[in-house]
Amino acid sequence: MRTIIIEDEKPSARRLQRMLDALHVEVETMLHSVEEALEWFQLNEQPDLIFLDIQLSDGLSFEIFETIEISSAVIFTTAYDAYALQAFKLNSIDYLLKPIDTEELKSAVNKFKQRMPGADSQILDLNEIKKLLISPAEEDFKKRFSIKVGQHIKLIHTADIECFYSENKGTYLFTKDGRNYLLDTTLDALDNELDPKIFYRVNRKYFININAIQDMISYTNSRIQIKLKRYNEQDVIVARERVKDFKNWLE
Repeated sequence: MRTIIIEDEKPSARRLQRMLDALHVEVETMLHSVEEALEWFQLNEQPDLIFLDIQLSDGLSFEIFETIEISSAVIFTTAYDAYALQAFKLNSIDYLLKPIDTEELKSAVNKFKQRMPGADSQILDLNEIKKLLISPAEEDFKKRFSIKVGQHIKLIHTADIECFYSENKGTYLFTKDGRNYLLDTTLDALDNELDPKIFYRVNRKYFININAIQDMISYTNSRIQIKLKRYNEQDVIVARERVKDFKNWLE
């Protein structure tokens, strides 16, 4: 049984791999983004089973299915509400709610093995799945920002933003390619515009992208210093009163 994992959080992917190893299910590879998955599918035969996260670092995993016709069986591994996902059972698509439970994983694998001869007959109705998984509130989160650069308008996707910060009464975004852009908004306004699963306000001056965190270091007064992948213009420190909530956000 050829199995792959598509999951952008590498610790979660490794944990799932260990759990599958214990069930004698060998994972052929682990992919961590839409781009990486698309490249892999173009170069390899499709697996029997995919463990698939919904929200990847560079977009929704549905983009994979919209580009490539996938015949593999799929078990979703998500942080979305279990009640909404009950409907998956109608389409014989299973799901595992994070953090993944060992017994639920075992049950899902056994369910797949029992119907393995017909696994390639599954059809994913992307529109219906999107309706179940993306609530109106989540759809309202900002997907991109329009920035005026001279006489031009530049679109920057939120997935490409490492952090937002305030400086000299201005609000800026910093991209993963190391560029700063001035925004016509405030950090307070961003509170209701950014996906809280991806962005967290560590103090009065900074929102950070969880996918941009490179390192976290214990700091004075029980605080945490955040090292981002590219941004290094100033120290990014989690405010003392936010440390507990920040740790919960990371889980």
